[in-house]
Amino acid sequence: MRSPLVALLLATVLHAQDAERRPPNIVFLFTDDHAPHAISAYGSKVNVTPNIDRLASDGMLFRNSFCGNSICGPSRATILTGLHSHGNGFRQNGDKFDGEQTTFPKLLKAAGYTTAMLGKWHLTSDPTGFDYWEVLPGQGVYYNPDLIGPNGRRRVEGYCTDVVTDLALDWLESAKESGKPFLLMCQHKAPHRPWQPGPQELGMFRDATIPEPATLFDDHSTRGPAAAKHTMGVEDHLLMAYDLQCPVDEKERLYGYWANTRKRMTDAQREAWDAAFAAENEEFLASRPTGEALVRWKYQRYMKNYLRCVAGVDRNIGRVLDWLDENGLRENTIVVYSSDQGFYLGDHGWYDKRWMYEESFQMPLIVRWPGHAMPGSTSTSLVQNIDYGPTFLAAAGVDIPGSMHGRSLVPLLEGRTPRDWRQSVYYHYYESNSEHTVPAHEGVRTSRYKLIHFYEPRYDYWELYDLEKDPDEMQNLADAPSAKLVRAELEAELLRLKRQYAVPGS
Repeated sequence: MRSPLVALLLATVLHAQDAERRPPNIVFLFTDDHAPHAISAYGSKVNVTPNIDRLASDGMLFRNSFCGNSICGPSRATILTGLHSHGNGFRQNGDKFDGEQTTFPKLLKAAGYTTAMLGKWHLTSDPTGFDYWEVLPGQGVYYNPDLIGPNGRRRVEGYCTDVVTDLALDWLESAKESGKPFLLMCQHKAPHRPWQPGPQELGMFRDATIPEPATLFDDHSTRGPAAAKHTMGVEDHLLMAYDLQCPVDEKERLYGYWANTRKRMTDAQREAWDAAFAAENEEFLASRPTGEALVRWKYQRYMKNYLRCVAGVDRNIGRVLDWLDENGLRENTIVVYSSDQGFYLGDHGWYDKRWMYEESFQMPLIVRWPGHAMPGSTSTSLVQNIDYGPTFLAAAGVDIPGSMHGRSLVPLLEGRTPRDWRQSVYYHYYESNSEHTVPAHEGVRTSRYKLIHFYEPRYDYWELYDLEKDPDEMQNLADAPSAKLVRAELEAELLRLKRQYAVPGS
C-alpha cells in the first residue's frame, strides 16, 4: 500500500502531466484602429498602457507585425481564414463574409473546443463556428450599445468596452465549468472613430499636452501624387461635432451626431459627458483659433479622446487577465493582444489608416503563452495577420489546412526561427477612392525596403522607401538611379508573392 505522501506526489505528477497534455485555452483580445505607437510596450511617447505592457512582460512582442489590407472588415476576415483578402473574398468594407468557408474557430470547435465571439464583428453575415456569439451591429456605438445574437437584438446599458468585457467574463465562467478547452474572441469597438471615451476615462489628459509627431505638418510633396489628394487630414477633415465633440452651431447641437449621442445616454452619462467637454468647448468657441493654432487644437482634442478610448481598453484587458489569474487558468491559456491594423495619430497630418505606409500597415501583436513564449521576449521576424489562424491551430494540435496562406508562429514564440521563414510580406488595398480617397494599391515590404504600386488609371506609379535611412517614408526613391537595382529586385519579389498567393492577374 502506498503511503499518503507517495500518493500525493503521484497525484501531483499525474495532474501536471494531464495539464501538459491538455490543449491550451485561447483568449484573443482584439481592438479596432489601435496603433502600436500608442502602446507603451512599443515605445509610445503619448500614453502608458500598463495591462497591455503586462502581457508583453510575460510573453513575446512582435516588432514587425503587419496586416495584408489596412481596413477593418478585411483584416478580420483574414484572421479568421488565414487567407489574404482575395483568397477569402472580403476585399473591402461592405462585402459580405462567406461564413461557409473554413475558419480556425470552426476547426477548433470540431477538435473539441468551446468557442465564443463577442463584440465587434463587422463582416455583414452572422458569425459561424461559435457555440455562443453576440456582436455589435455594424460599427456599433460607444454608449448603451445594441447587441445582436441568435436570439435577436437587445440594448445593454453601459460603455461598450465595459459591456463587451462583462459579456466575456460571464462567458468565461461558463466555459470554465464546461471542462473543455476554450476559444474566446473578445473584440472591441474602441478606439475606432468617433473616439468617445467612457465615463471612467473622461478626465484623463485634461491638463496634459500630447506630444506632436514630427510630421504633423507634412505637405506630402516628396511622396507620390495620391498622398496629397487625401481626405483624412487633421486640419481639414476632422469634423467638429462628430469627431471632436465640439458642435459649433445650433443645428449640430440639436440635430447632429452630437445630439443623437447625448440622447442615447442616461442622465448620469450625459452629465459626466457635458462636464468633461463644456468648459473646453466654450473656450474654443470664444477664441476660434485659426491656421496652425487650429490644427494643434484639433490634434490635442483628437488625441486625448483617442487615448482615453485606449485607456478604457487597457483597463478592461486588466480585468480579463485578473480573472485568468484568480481562476487558476493563467498557465494553460494563450492570451493574444492585437488590433485590425495601425492608425495615424497625426503622423503626416493624418488620422485613419488604409495606406501601406508604416503607421497604418503595422499591427500590434503580443502573445503570452506560459512555458512556450519567454517572458519579456521580442521577435523581429516578418509576420502578418494571415498567420494568426495557423498559430492557434498549431498550438491546439490541430492540422493546418494547406490552403491557408499563413504560417504558424509557434516556432517563433518558442525562440526558434525556421531557416525558410519569409523575408517579405505582401499587401493589397482594394477600397478604391471611397472614404478618405485612398486609391487601390499593392506592394511588398522586406526588413529594409518597401515598394508600393498605385495601379489605377488616375494614379499609376510606384513608390520605394529605404526604411533604414528614411523610417518616416518621406523620400520616394522609385525613380532614383541609385535605387534602380533595388526596385528591380522588389518588383520581382512582388510578382513572386502574387504567384505564391495566387493573386488574380498574376
